[in-house]
Amino acid sequence: MRNIYFCQTNVKLMLSVNNLSVQFGKRVLFDEVNVTFSPGNCYGIIGANGAGKSTFLKILSGKQEANSGSVFLEPGKRMSVLEQNHNAYDSHTVLETVLRGNQPLFKIKQQIEDLYAKPDFSDADGERVGELQIEFEEMNGWNAESDAASLLSNLEIPEHLHHNSMADLDGKQKVRVLLAQSLFGSPDVLIMDEPTNDLDYDTIMWLEGFLANYDNTVIVVSHDRHFLDAVCTHISDIDYGKINHYSGNYTFWYESSQLAARQRAQQNKKAEEKKKELQEFIARFSANVAKSKQATSRKKMIDKLNIEEIRPSSRRYPGIIFEQERDAGDQILNIDDLSYSLEGQKLFDKVHFNMAKGDKVIVYSKDSRAISAFYEIINGKLKADSGKYEWGITTAQAYLPLDNSKFFSSELSLVDWLRQWAATEEEREEVYIRGFLGKMLFSGDEALKASNVLSGGEKVRCMLSKMMMSNANVLMLDEPTNHLDLESITAFNNALKNFKGTVLCSTHDHAFAQTVGTRILELTPNGIVDRYTTFDDYMSDSKIKELRAKMYV
Repeated sequence: MRNIYFCQTNVKLMLSVNNLSVQFGKRVLFDEVNVTFSPGNCYGIIGANGAGKSTFLKILSGKQEANSGSVFLEPGKRMSVLEQNHNAYDSHTVLETVLRGNQPLFKIKQQIEDLYAKPDFSDADGERVGELQIEFEEMNGWNAESDAASLLSNLEIPEHLHHNSMADLDGKQKVRVLLAQSLFGSPDVLIMDEPTNDLDYDTIMWLEGFLANYDNTVIVVSHDRHFLDAVCTHISDIDYGKINHYSGNYTFWYESSQLAARQRAQQNKKAEEKKKELQEFIARFSANVAKSKQATSRKKMIDKLNIEEIRPSSRRYPGIIFEQERDAGDQILNIDDLSYSLEGQKLFDKVHFNMAKGDKVIVYSKDSRAISAFYEIINGKLKADSGKYEWGITTAQAYLPLDNSKFFSSELSLVDWLRQWAATEEEREEVYIRGFLGKMLFSGDEALKASNVLSGGEKVRCMLSKMMMSNANVLMLDEPTNHLDLESITAFNNALKNFKGTVLCSTHDHAFAQTVGTRILELTPNGIVDRYTTFDDYMSDSKIKELRAKMYV
């Protein structure tokens, strides 16, 4: 059944979904979903892997059909969707690609240009041009190119590229241009699926500020919790084939659902005591949001937090617990004058670094290749151009590489796969192995799956089982949240905060970096920047910003 777009004129709606059902074979994804998206709010769509988040966005935008039901958009309102096909506009220039984000405006612009290009331009054509120019002016068309150029500059696409073909840009640049396209012309409804992918921290922070103060409706899917916290007024939870809105951002939804789950388990606690606890939680959360650095005009949502909306979630969170077999001594890792180049390009140079026991270091660089090379070198997988490193004799390291594919080339069952890293006879027992796999949500027959048919997220969870079983006192993690769902990311984040050992971690997950890191190590072609501070303070400190800028020249 095709989606039909219209709206009842007697009801104030921006976008609504009525009786939506989606089924693939015997699997029901959505069952009679009814939900409304109101003007001025930002909705973060969350749900377990496979719950249908991306499918729902495609149905809203008309790119996919539902089995039944309708999507209604208020007449005269414009919807914009972040393009997922990065090569869709390769035949157009960068500036034109952005302008095409506002199709009504772009069509008028084309009509005017086509009329002026006619060799037999008539008086009637002149009159039509005049009419179109009035419409164009009403749509702020004369400022369109400068507005588009400004968006591109904010997204770090320099002016000298604006008239280049999209085909000439690299993948990360294309992502930024398509993001500018979706934002161009202030659409009434903005739909974005994983908008922070392939963006650096500075660009993500700009986008957070833009959306947090955006006056129209935003519907977004993201695995970036910091992003969801910074922009969302509501969390829209896909669960049991339904979608429910909850006022607040992701952290409020997560903490409140956890509190509700604990209360449900407290059979002997009186109803009045539970209600008081919930009220105190809302008051405490509201106060923290009001004084946080993320407080923006969108944070008016704290006035709407409602005790009746707090419910336990059916989500399953993996049990990630890192324990040390023994404490490390004071000597952890000493690096002296380390440097590395790739294809003649210096990735990092003059790395002098002494890691102390208990440090939780966020390894950062503007070039992600530098980070992966650094990890590979200190794990003995790659030879440096110069310099040396030395691990303390009491350290035991566990490493999660960016590319884990070489670990999953065999057809071994997950039980036999994990058994490869068992150190004792006891650890080789199936009951013992299944215990670690079960914590990663591989229970029953799931633990007998072949290791070479796993999804990206399943592979990472297997690697975490391997790391947990090692009982290492030093953890090295290169982009550990890649492919993981929000539940796994949240559990992983909590595990690292509670870990008593030492951590080296690189991540594009802002919340991960901010809540885990106690020290920042930035690798540059001209040395390092090394500071004991939080990630947010590191990125916002003006003196550090000046120093960092010089290191990349």
